Amino acid sequence: MSLAAQTTLAPDRREGPARRLRALTQPARRRRPRVLYAIVAVAGAVAIGAAQMALSVLTTQGSYQLAELSSQQRDLNWQKQILYDDVAGLSSPQYLAANASALGMVINESPSYLRLSDGAILGASQVALGASSVDALGRGAVGNALITDTPLVTAPDATIEGAPVVEPPTDTADGTTPIVNTPPPLTDGLPTPTTH
Repeated sequence: MSLAAQTTLAPDRREGPARRLRALTQPARRRRPRVLYAIVAVAGAVAIGAAQMALSVLTTQGSYQLAELSSQQRDLNWQKQILYDDVAGLSSPQYLAANASALGMVINESPSYLRLSDGAILGASQVALGASSVDALGRGAVGNALITDTPLVTAPDATIEGAPVVEPPTDTADGTTPIVNTPPPLTDGLPTPTTH
């Protein structure tokens, strides 16, 4: 090869700017987490846990109060039913007839009526005799177990059957009579008879 052939080849030139080299900066150090952020995060977690525990305690306390109030309501419902039974017994025809008889009233076999518009008396207008032929508390009357031990209003020492009033026993220290007609409290479930 000749020297002329070697000179004909021109070196490859690029038209763009030459690549520049630059020095790299030292990589930034990793930042350490700040202590303040960690304290805030831990304090937030503790506050959330404490709030959950407080809500749990309040809910549990509310359920205990609800159970106590429902027990009191059940007892009050029993007492209300006892009072309704007492009122029903005291307003029964047997009790009214026994009190009227204790006052000396008799049943008139031929009743008379007063007409208010003109004041006229309708009926036989005879005075009732000292003894009544109708026995309001006799065999024809239906017995009323609600008032067998209840004293009469007009005769406090007698009952509807004529028997003397028996005082219930006093178990308390202050001499008050305890309520004896309430059902026993159910602590161990329903009472069952003992069988063999």
